[in-house]
Amino acid sequence: MKKYLINTAVLVLAITAAFSLASCKAKKSKVVKVGLLHSLTGTMSISETGVRDAELLAIKELNEAGGVLGCQIKVIEEDGKSNPRMFAEKARKLLEEDKVATIFGCWTSDSRKAVKPVLEEDYGLLWYPVQYEGFEASPNIMYMGAAPNQQVVPAIDYCVKNLGKRFYLLGSDYVFPRTANSIIKAQLKYLGGQCVSEVYVPMHESDFNQIVKDIKKLKPDVIINTLNGSSNQSFFSQLKYSGIDADDIPVMSFSVSDSEIKTIGIDKLKGHYVAWNYFESTATAKNTRFVNAYKKEFGTNTAVGDPEEAAYIAVNLWAAACTRAGTFDVEPVRIAAKELSCIAPEGIVTIEGSNQHLNKITRIGRINEKGQIDELYASPEAVRPDPYLSTYAWARGL
Repeated sequence: MKKYLINTAVLVLAITAAFSLASCKAKKSKVVKVGLLHSLTGTMSISETGVRDAELLAIKELNEAGGVLGCQIKVIEEDGKSNPRMFAEKARKLLEEDKVATIFGCWTSDSRKAVKPVLEEDYGLLWYPVQYEGFEASPNIMYMGAAPNQQVVPAIDYCVKNLGKRFYLLGSDYVFPRTANSIIKAQLKYLGGQCVSEVYVPMHESDFNQIVKDIKKLKPDVIINTLNGSSNQSFFSQLKYSGIDADDIPVMSFSVSDSEIKTIGIDKLKGHYVAWNYFESTATAKNTRFVNAYKKEFGTNTAVGDPEEAAYIAVNLWAAACTRAGTFDVEPVRIAAKELSCIAPEGIVTIEGSNQHLNKITRIGRINEKGQIDELYASPEAVRPDPYLSTYAWARGL
C-alpha cells in the first residue's frame, strides 16, 4: 500500500486543500469537537498533565492555521482521576453525550482497557500516546507509543550486553508491568539471564523500605522499573538515601520520561537508564521547533518526554487522516490513517496498516547531571511494530 508522508510543519497546507470546507459546511457547523481524557488528579497526574498540554498545543497550532476541514477544533476535557472505572464513564460521556469526533487520552493500560469496550460499542476512536505491553490491536485505537518490540525487548538486550545478566523486576501491580515482566522473563531465559526477584506494589505505593533492603541483599546487576506515577518519586528517593546509586545498581525505567525527571529529582535519577522512542534532546530540526513551542506555551522550566511527543503526533495524524478522508467520521478516518506518515520530532513515523501502531525508532539513554537524557543507542531505522511478538521464537506461548 502506498505510504503518505506529511510534514506537521506544513500540515496546514494539506488541511486547507481540496476538502477544506466539505465536512463543516455539510453540517452547517464551524467546529469539530474532540475529547481529551487524562488523569488531571490522583497518582497519574504527574505523568498525564504534560500529555494533555501537548495535545492542547497541537490543537492550538491547527486552529491558528485555519482548523481541520474548515472547522475549528473545540476541546471537551474530562478527568479520569487515575481510576480506570472513571475513564470508562468519561469516555462514554464524550462519545454519547458530547458526540466528539475522536478521543485523545489514557496512560495506563488499565485505563485503556477500561475504555476499549466503550469505544468498540459506540464505535469511537482513541489515539493512545504511551508505550504499552502489546498483545492488542483494536480497530478503535491508534497506538502512538511503542509496542514491546520497540521498547522492552531492545532494552533488555541492551542491559544484558552492557549491564549484566541478574535482573530485579519491580513494577506497579497492573497489566503493563506484569505482562512486560512475562516478556522479560522469557527473553532472559533465551539470553541466559536470571530474574533474581519479581515484585509488584499498588499504584499509589510510597513505602519501598523493604524492597530497597531486598535489593541491597540480592545485589542484582540491574533493576527493571515498571512503576508508574508518583510511586517513582518514592522509590528513587528511598533507593538514593539507602546509599545505592546508579554506579552501584543501575535502574532501567520504562515509564520515566524527560517530563518527570525534575519532579522525581535529578540527583536521584542521575546515571540511571530509560528506554523510549524520543528524548527532548533528540537532534532533529522538527524537534527543536516542537520543544521551543512547548516551552513557550507552558513555561521554560517544563520538559518534554516521549508521551508528550506521541500525543502531539496523534493530534496531527488525526488531522491529516481527516483531511485525506474528507470527513470526521470514524471509519473513513481510520481507513485513511493506514500507512499515513509524518515528519515528527522523533523522526519519520508511519501508521502500520495491519495493526494501527507506529513504526518508530528505538532509543536508549542515560540521565545526566543536568536532567537531560543522553542518547546511548538508536535503532538504525524505524522498527516495525510487532505487538504480539510473532517474530520472536522465544515469545511463543506468552
